Amino acid sequence: MAELKDKVNAEIENISVVLEELKGIKDKPNKNTAELAGIGTFLHNIYNGIENILKQILISEDIKIPSSESWHQDLLIQATDKKIITETTEKQLARYLAFRHFFIHAYGFMLDEQELKLLADDVFNVYSSFKTEIDFFMSK
Repeated sequence: MAELKDKVNAEIENISVVLEELKGIKDKPNKNTAELAGIGTFLHNIYNGIENILKQILISEDIKIPSSESWHQDLLIQATDKKIITETTEKQLARYLAFRHFFIHAYGFMLDEQELKLLADDVFNVYSSFKTEIDFFMSK
C-alpha cells in the first residue's frame, strides 16, 4: 500500500503543479493560439494524471486494466464499478475524456476558446471531487 500511496501522491503533486499553471493563464484576456494550446495541454495533463491514478489503484487491487480500443472510457466505468469514484464524478470526467480525444487528434488552432474556458473553470471542482473520492477509497 505504501508504494501505491507514493505513486498516487506523485501524480497528485504533478496535477497540483499543472493546476497552478492553469490558474495563471485561464482568465487572461485575448489569448493567442499558443496560449489556448497551453490551456489544452494543461487540461490534457490533468486528465492523464487522473487516469494514471485510477490505473495504479486498479493494479494494486489486482484488477486488469482495460485494453480495448475504448480502454479510456472502460477505465472510468471500471473505476465506478469498483466504487473508486462515483457515477457523478465519472460523468464529469467523461467531458475531459472527450476533450482529451479531441485534443490529441486536432490542431491547436482548432481549439474553441469558450469550450476551453468552461473546461478550465470546472476542472478545479471536478478534480477536488475526484481527489476526495480517491482519498476516501485509499483510506479504507
